[in-house]
Amino acid sequence: MVQSSMLDDILVLDLSRVLAGPYATQALADLGARVIKVESPNGDETRSWGPPYAGDQSGYFLSVNRGKESLAIDLKTQAGRELMQQLALRADVVVENFKRGDLARYGLAYEQLAEHNPSLIYASIRGYGETGPRADEPGYDAALQGLTGLMAMTGEPEGPPAKLGVAWIDVLTGVHATTAILAALHARSRSGHGANLNLSLLEVGLASLVNQAQGTLLTGDAPQRRGSAHPSIVPYQAFDTADGPLMLTVGNDEQFARAVQVLGLGELSHDARFRENRARVENRSILVPLLQERLLTQKRATWLERFKEARVGATPVLTLAEAFDDPQVKALGTVGHYDHPTAGDVPYVRSPFRHRSDVDEAPHDRADGGRPPLLGEHTEAILAGDLGLSREAIEELAEAGVIVTTSSAADTQ
Repeated sequence: MVQSSMLDDILVLDLSRVLAGPYATQALADLGARVIKVESPNGDETRSWGPPYAGDQSGYFLSVNRGKESLAIDLKTQAGRELMQQLALRADVVVENFKRGDLARYGLAYEQLAEHNPSLIYASIRGYGETGPRADEPGYDAALQGLTGLMAMTGEPEGPPAKLGVAWIDVLTGVHATTAILAALHARSRSGHGANLNLSLLEVGLASLVNQAQGTLLTGDAPQRRGSAHPSIVPYQAFDTADGPLMLTVGNDEQFARAVQVLGLGELSHDARFRENRARVENRSILVPLLQERLLTQKRATWLERFKEARVGATPVLTLAEAFDDPQVKALGTVGHYDHPTAGDVPYVRSPFRHRSDVDEAPHDRADGGRPPLLGEHTEAILAGDLGLSREAIEELAEAGVIVTTSSAADTQ
């Protein structure tokens, strides 16, 4: 039986769009919070970012909006702003990624809301922060991958800079935002006071470069493109085998001795050029070709089994489709399914937060939040249940274009 979830007494107003903010608020929903996704009458732009689509919803939108309620409201109208201000008085958390200063024009900036709701936790996500010459520029993940140095260090040594295949800085900013919000909620439980949190993709991107960032600060030298190889550990990269690539991750000198024994190159563990990791890094151009030549002599499955028996880290390099078919992924139940009103049965990646004691492992338990909402699907219920508006008042707002409900959306199609 599902018990009360960790954040089931928390109301989150999600005024964010696209990825970083929605990723953070989906995590809060996975932890049990009630999340109201506030959208314009046209909806979050990612609703149309496809293909692929499931029914009339893009895969992009579905990936980060599970477990939320949709309130479609026009903040450019006086009535829309007043409704949002009333909801904000009841909220525990507001998450937004509007351009700097935009929400102040709507009476929805932190200072304006905290005056009447001092316990409010308000998280703002910007591309470049609140100050500086880029503060008013739009922040897109690809641009930040370029600006932070991440793109320059990604790719093959002789190739051009490469963007990661997912908006990684956006995702990491979402994780940082979730962490900061949870910390602020904890602090509020002791002090009763809210907090104003400001996060930028730029600073999260730089902080998330961890050892690479620290190394550059220490030496002044920027990281070089090394493909799949590690700058400070060898061998720690992808290698080809007779029928497909594998990732060999040797974390210490003892593992190296076992790895070369598996490869029939045991003498290398006694060679002063390779015995210790520092020497292996200095002599990688000699060592890596020796390992690659031997790995090409057998099929991948053979090597993987031998490395496993020797307790050496090695995995196949899979496509994402192959990864979802991996026995370990299946054993964890990572892929779930929900019923969607326009798409039917939809597969999705289940929340990593679901492995905890306050929820059961039912396929549609609260740890999975539920399906993403249709545009305006919960508008009527929120205005009636949270703000006490009558059916007649809600219908008048819909007719005036202040709000969108599922019924009014259907009327315009």
